[in-house]
Amino acid sequence: MPSLDNIIEVKAIDIFQGANLILNDVTFNVGRGEFIYLVGKVGSGKSSLIKTLNAELRIRRGTAWVAGYKLHNIKESHIPFLRRKVGVVFQDFQLLIDRNVYDNLLFVLRATGWTEKDEIKKRIQSVLEKVNLAHKIYKMPHQLSGGEQQRTVIARALLNDPEVILADEPTGNLDPETSEDIMSVLNEISDSGRSIIMATHNYNLLHRFPKRTLKCANGRISEVAVHDGIDLATLE
Repeated sequence: MPSLDNIIEVKAIDIFQGANLILNDVTFNVGRGEFIYLVGKVGSGKSSLIKTLNAELRIRRGTAWVAGYKLHNIKESHIPFLRRKVGVVFQDFQLLIDRNVYDNLLFVLRATGWTEKDEIKKRIQSVLEKVNLAHKIYKMPHQLSGGEQQRTVIARALLNDPEVILADEPTGNLDPETSEDIMSVLNEISDSGRSIIMATHNYNLLHRFPKRTLKCANGRISEVAVHDGIDLATLE
């Protein structure tokens, strides 16, 4: 069983994409409410690790616990319940372009078993207020800026009150000012007690918002120290 202090515990797992070994002997823990960066070159395994933590990729060796679920032998019937505890934020938003903000969030709630109209409305209003987007509730995705679309995605990830947020390059398509705005939102979410793992190539954010940092390289994961004088090339 994992420590009560940790929301994620990973020990000696191998991560595969099909027959290809992507990451080997991965071991790390994430504390409750901890915010961690995940860095590394394109193709180094960041997205594969995120998919593993969300049970999109199955574990063939080692053990991993996420939000109380054993990923190494999780039953298919339990995966939807795991995913209610794990919110995912995507770089490319993945919003339904034919539906407004409210209906995008409604779609997720309906798909995860919500049925009471009043409760649904309250929940959608609540998560949009958390990301300062309640005034855009009936806007279509094309009527939103990139930052507003990403805040909608963060609101979507919060709908089922997850314990963990997995953010895969959430600022990758945003300008520097908007990226800082998104980071402020994510920091507030972390301060509320949720754990966040954020894959990123925006190393300026590591200086602006320093956090514990894990690096994917050469099929392994290691912890790196981030400080004001670090050579950014060492993170690649």
